[in-house]
Amino acid sequence: MVTRMPGIYLGLTAALSCLLLLGLNVDARATPSQSQEGGPPEKTAEAHLGRGYEAVKDERYPEAAKEFQAALALNPGLVRARYQLAVCWFALGKAPEAREEFDRLQKETGGEPSVSYYLAILDLRAGNLEAAINRLTRLVADPPFADTAYYLGAAYLEKREFNQAEKWLRVAAQADPRDYRVPDHLARVYQREGRKPEAEKQFELSSRLRQRYDEASRQAVACSQLLEAQPLEEAQPACQELFDPNDPDKLTTLGLLYGQHGYFAQALPPLVEASRLDRDSSEVQHDLGLTYFRLRRYAEARAALEKAVALRPDFFGSNALLGATLYALGEDAASCQVLVHAHALNPEDRDTAQLLFKETLILANREETQKKYASALAYLRTAAQLRPEDLEVQQRVAALSRRLGGPPSPRRAEKDSPP
Repeated sequence: MVTRMPGIYLGLTAALSCLLLLGLNVDARATPSQSQEGGPPEKTAEAHLGRGYEAVKDERYPEAAKEFQAALALNPGLVRARYQLAVCWFALGKAPEAREEFDRLQKETGGEPSVSYYLAILDLRAGNLEAAINRLTRLVADPPFADTAYYLGAAYLEKREFNQAEKWLRVAAQADPRDYRVPDHLARVYQREGRKPEAEKQFELSSRLRQRYDEASRQAVACSQLLEAQPLEEAQPACQELFDPNDPDKLTTLGLLYGQHGYFAQALPPLVEASRLDRDSSEVQHDLGLTYFRLRRYAEARAALEKAVALRPDFFGSNALLGATLYALGEDAASCQVLVHAHALNPEDRDTAQLLFKETLILANREETQKKYASALAYLRTAAQLRPEDLEVQQRVAALSRRLGGPPSPRRAEKDSPP
């Protein structure tokens, strides 16, 4: 329940920059030109999608909605963009717009559970209790989100079917014992049934959980201020109050705070615990992967970042960092594939473009050494697109094209593009 801070993510650019410096100065596998990529980034649906995800991460929903709309204008069939647009409208309280998008998605996806979940909440807020209950009942056996049972209990409570409300609110309490909304609604059930002692117990529990939430926020602010002003050994006792082995949110917050201030070794234990408790959080896996990366524990970073990308395939930060991690491990082909996607999501990020340029040259050199000229040419063409002003790369493209019998047709060029 703690609001997570995005601070450790700010270390991504520095992490990539450090790796590039190491690679450019030490790694002898390739010697790319020092010229910088030029020209405006291509406006693609994928680029708008990537910028939209970045805005959502920071809860800038109006900006995110514009990016997802731009992505859909270029590719109306991009279901991921439409889903994120619908979620933005939902977060902004624009119920008609959200419902329009979710209704369309329900038809296009054949009843995706997360879409039905949002439609159920929209039904509940509109007072259409039967529709909300029908949708949520179909979801609750395998809920898309932890609070599905809470909303089902809330719908029954509003319908004044107290037995069903109590049943599902108790299920919700087991699913997330830290959600202070659940005992608050259970207390309302008991109150309306005249079970005053039980109602008071639940109201007290709700109050304690809310106070714990507020206390965690206070502890986070205090920890951050101490880390800013004091040496680690003096700040750490207060910060460690956030180390709750049963609360992934507090653990993640603690890891973020340490990471923000450059204490990556200290950030690792709470993030490892948080990832154990909340295995399906892309945010936790990303933060854990970034921390391992900053500690140069690249194999462990890879495992966490692959999970983060699997959970959130179009989040630029995790893709860029996974590509850099694979580069550090010498997995050049895999790195190139991930970096191509990361670059498409954010063509404006110079560090990612620079690392992708370096990888394409490494792979082009390797393929050419093995006399695989067609694939070498494909990698060189990607490098040339990244830096069209690089004369050395352009000359190599021309030389290999002549060797292969002239410029390939557009169909051949598309086929030869690197993965």
